[in-house]
Amino acid sequence: MFTGIIETTGVVKDIISSGTNKTFWIASSISNDLSIDQSVSHNGVCLTVEEITKGVHKLTAIEETLLKTNLNSWQINSVVNLERCLQMNGRLDGHIVQGHVDTIATCVEVTAKEGSWEYRFQFDEKFATLIIEKGSISLNGISLTIFNIQKDSFTVAIIPYTYLHTNMQFLKPGDSINIEFDMIGKYVTRMMEIR
Repeated sequence: MFTGIIETTGVVKDIISSGTNKTFWIASSISNDLSIDQSVSHNGVCLTVEEITKGVHKLTAIEETLLKTNLNSWQINSVVNLERCLQMNGRLDGHIVQGHVDTIATCVEVTAKEGSWEYRFQFDEKFATLIIEKGSISLNGISLTIFNIQKDSFTVAIIPYTYLHTNMQFLKPGDSINIEFDMIGKYVTRMMEIR
């Protein structure tokens, strides 16, 4: 379980394909503090730490994860948002994030404001019931507030701190981003469907 408050970023140092899986080596300021078998959010994807060596940690993404997330677009030197799991004695500063990505969206517009940035994303319309105006969403693991919702698109605003401390600063139109919709909204939608 995560909060969507990014702790730091990491850099992809190596990618190894093996069958339908991909193994990634990520260098970060927290890599040496991680432990084997620990769950860590990487761009909003909950992945297990398998090995740690000299400030770099290893993880593997299976085919299902690669198909539903933007991990297939990672390259050497890609910057990845990182968050360790929520401690039960801590504050929930963002919202409840499971690290289970629902789909990807495409960045269609980036607008620089005076002191902030607005990003517009397009997504599969079949997920439209899972978002509400001023609701929470996780984008590449970042807890953000949605506004200006259309049937297949929405906008988020990024403050300078988030811009400088996450990989949003590198995102440009045409890039994909991982989406995890609000868990409560998913449960409500599911209950309505089976009635």
